[in-house]
Amino acid sequence: MRKLIALLALVVCFAANAQTVQDFKLVNVVNGNTVSLETYPSCEGLVIIFTSNACPYDEYYRARINKLSRDYQDKVPVLLVNSHVDTNESTDAMVKKAQQAGISLPYLADKDQTLMNALGATKSPAVYLLKNNGGKFTIVYKGAIDDNAQVEADVRHHHLKDAIDIMLANQAVQTSEVRPVGCTIRKK
Repeated sequence: MRKLIALLALVVCFAANAQTVQDFKLVNVVNGNTVSLETYPSCEGLVIIFTSNACPYDEYYRARINKLSRDYQDKVPVLLVNSHVDTNESTDAMVKKAQQAGISLPYLADKDQTLMNALGATKSPAVYLLKNNGGKFTIVYKGAIDDNAQVEADVRHHHLKDAIDIMLANQAVQTSEVRPVGCTIRKK
């Protein structure tokens, strides 16, 4: 009985500490449409990945992100968000990058850094896995995609993929944060 009470207290504490994400409206440079959390009312979750046009770490992960998006596209869509404010990260440069790299995922311009500040993102790539709880999205995992940015074949821990699988199984993600590696997003 004591164990059950302790477990329930832990679950209540975890639920109370879950960060609810406020809705946002950002333009997708791939097609010009506005995207928000309301765009995805029936998905089980959502992955937000802060990325850039120029950070080499983002390039290391591009194929892995595309595969992840294909694997979970019906249940957990992937959104790319660019909050970098350098000249080579402008909205026009994002459009060119999307065309050159064949980016078909939503590539959202967050040049006011509203979403970046709301989530506390500081690096690219940094990921945020959101669970849809009846239209309210809460963060269940944030941080690194996996444990080896440069050599995909040497990855031992697939942090994001594992968190998605756990979330889809309606279980609590035990490792809810892993420090991301990448390029620092300079604040305005």
